[in-house]
Amino acid sequence: MSKPIRIAERLVGRNQAPFIIAEMSGNHNQSLERALEIVEAAAKTGAHALKIQTYTPDTMTIDLDEREFHISDSKSLWAGASLYKLYGKAYTPWEWHKPIFDRARGLGMIPFSTPFDDTAVAFLEGLDVPCYKIASFENTDLPLIRRVAATGKPIIISTGMATVSELDESIRAAREVGCKDLVLLKCTSTYPATAANTNIVTIPHLRELFGCEVGVSDHTLGVGVSVAGVALGATVIEKHFTLSRADGGVDSTFSMEPSEMAQLVVETERAWQALGHVSYGPTEAEQGALQFRRSLYVVKDLKAGDILSDENVRAIRPGLGLPTKYLKQVLGKTVKKSVKRGTALGWELLG
Repeated sequence: MSKPIRIAERLVGRNQAPFIIAEMSGNHNQSLERALEIVEAAAKTGAHALKIQTYTPDTMTIDLDEREFHISDSKSLWAGASLYKLYGKAYTPWEWHKPIFDRARGLGMIPFSTPFDDTAVAFLEGLDVPCYKIASFENTDLPLIRRVAATGKPIIISTGMATVSELDESIRAAREVGCKDLVLLKCTSTYPATAANTNIVTIPHLRELFGCEVGVSDHTLGVGVSVAGVALGATVIEKHFTLSRADGGVDSTFSMEPSEMAQLVVETERAWQALGHVSYGPTEAEQGALQFRRSLYVVKDLKAGDILSDENVRAIRPGLGLPTKYLKQVLGKTVKKSVKRGTALGWELLG
């Protein structure tokens, strides 16, 4: 089993409850007041971390609304927008980062971010973030990965769209610069994703292949995929979070509301607790239940010398008599003393 990773004051690993990340993304709808309300709501759900994204439209793309810079896919949540305008609507102003992080820390959460270029990393270093997230769309950006890895802090990388060879290249790049603490998040980069294209059986394969912690960046609706991910060994769960999907916003459609996030925290921890270890036989908690197994009982009053038969011996509850497997062996035998109805049958009664 891999050594647990420390992120701020929290350990991440198989022996710990799942690390739950609430991703604000652009759900602040360009309001710092709303952003801080999201932080407070996330803290109340029990989520352990609050994540944002650090970029500007100009660090992501150029201001052009044509050809590949225009989102023309009618199935996209953002169809009709230019990349530049979308990022302008979704980005978190850099001057908001400190108040957001301060509020999160004050509420006992771990705040961090996804940087998208060198300037973002330098800025976040100034805010003393405890770890970094690499988004799926940047998981092949080796210069960015090396820059983040050079900080020496834990890195969480979403695996959306990446082939095994691409992941291998990215992980090697991170480790060559000194990254020791790495988490890969199984991710499907569709928004929202469906359970059918999530393929979370990849989780244990990722762990075995790359020897690191593995989790889920879950864009599906509900908690089912994340809970199943924990059953497969996920130690980190990331979900987009908003106050209310009805409020709209660039990511609202596939974001969790507070009651759902609270359920996620409870159910993923419950799934983790249920994993336990390979175990047979009664647990300590089950010892008292053994008495409710069936066993052999005398069901009619008997006198010394009476013969045991189907009429006077039955397999019934509770379980204080001989095990039922001995029924055929005791039938036809005699009792050596009087036996009252309701007596547990034992070898000492037989003649």
